[in-house]
Amino acid sequence: QVHLVESGGGLVQPGGSLRLSCAVSGFTLDYYAIGWFRQAPGKELEGVSGIGSSDGITYYADSVKGRFTISRDNAKNLVSLQMNSLKPEDTAVYYCAAGVIPYSGFFRFASEHQSYDSWGQGTQVTVSS
Repeated sequence: QVHLVESGGGLVQPGGSLRLSCAVSGFTLDYYAIGWFRQAPGKELEGVSGIGSSDGITYYADSVKGRFTISRDNAKNLVSLQMNSLKPEDTAVYYCAAGVIPYSGFFRFASEHQSYDSWGQGTQVTVSS
């Protein structure tokens, strides 16, 4: 059974950094795109970043571009999200998710939660002074 577990969340000051990890089991990571989503209090689920299967194509939401970096290590079945220059508006529960997204449709579909069918439990990120 496909299983994803997020870790690395916590409390940081504005301007600080966190590194989130998504550990994947139950399938070969090479076959799946991985997306990071977040949900802040009172707001809808938001696509943050994603990385394609078996290649290096990525996307970032405009709100995090230049501050966040996604990467994957297929040999370790691990996807990470490095978050720098954090802002209070980054406060949210962060989720990783796995889905089958073709290369030709990656930039159209990777930011949509409907593209993913396996989800982690979430990890809390709080940015506050």
